[in-house]
Amino acid sequence: MERGSAAAGSGVAPAPAPAPARSEEGEEHEGCAGLWELPVERCERRPECGRCSRPQKVCLCPFLPIHPLKVSTCLYIIQHPAEESRVLRTVPLLAACLPPDKCKILVGRRFSEDRYPELATVCRNQNTLILYPGAEATNLEEVAVMSSSPSVMIIIDGTWSQAKDIFYKNSLFRLPKQVQLKTNISSQYVIRTQPTNTCLSTLECAAVALTIMEKNQSIQETILRPLQALCSFQLQHGAQIHHSKEHLLKNGLYDKPMPKNKRKLRRMELLVNNVKI
Repeated sequence: MERGSAAAGSGVAPAPAPAPARSEEGEEHEGCAGLWELPVERCERRPECGRCSRPQKVCLCPFLPIHPLKVSTCLYIIQHPAEESRVLRTVPLLAACLPPDKCKILVGRRFSEDRYPELATVCRNQNTLILYPGAEATNLEEVAVMSSSPSVMIIIDGTWSQAKDIFYKNSLFRLPKQVQLKTNISSQYVIRTQPTNTCLSTLECAAVALTIMEKNQSIQETILRPLQALCSFQLQHGAQIHHSKEHLLKNGLYDKPMPKNKRKLRRMELLVNNVKI
């Protein structure tokens, strides 16, 4: 006789199955059951100005030139994707000061010849310059004196580490002549921390470079005006002045933990000792 049939005919009722234990996760879901039914408020993005890309209530168009500046130099802004989402970015203000065909913005980290044939052609042009400081870079003032034809200038928009990554990992950017700015002016972009006192924002670099290439001092004043207005507005509404990392280190005001990475620690030592890095 099969065991199954013997148990069924013995008249003994089977023991009830034990109730499943309530897990902490189940109790948590029961406690939050009412929350799922609450209405969700949608966070609507504030309407933006079509020209300066700022929220309409804090539009900076009154500080932009009435008409785009007339320049012969064409700028290619190579923008790191992280910069595109920053609230207080400067590239939209720069673009608003120039004609659309004189300020072209490309967003990305890697730029191959296959995907960017126009950029590849630009990089191979003998009149193209790339603004990136270094031992192999020539001062822009020296190049401007010798140049008479309209130029194209490539500027990388991002933090210093992001710009370095883009410059060294894209072979196209080794083709143009490398130039740098020889200037001691301090950045007016005081609502964002810079590595050193003389590091400039993308907008400021473009303003100085265009002034040199176009031999027109008023260009720098015009392009910097919306940046000054932006910083002034932010400071009036609670923002704090950001001193450079160099300034903070030299004055014992750097309150963040020192890096454990030896290379980064060495860079900080160079900043304190006024060594160009």
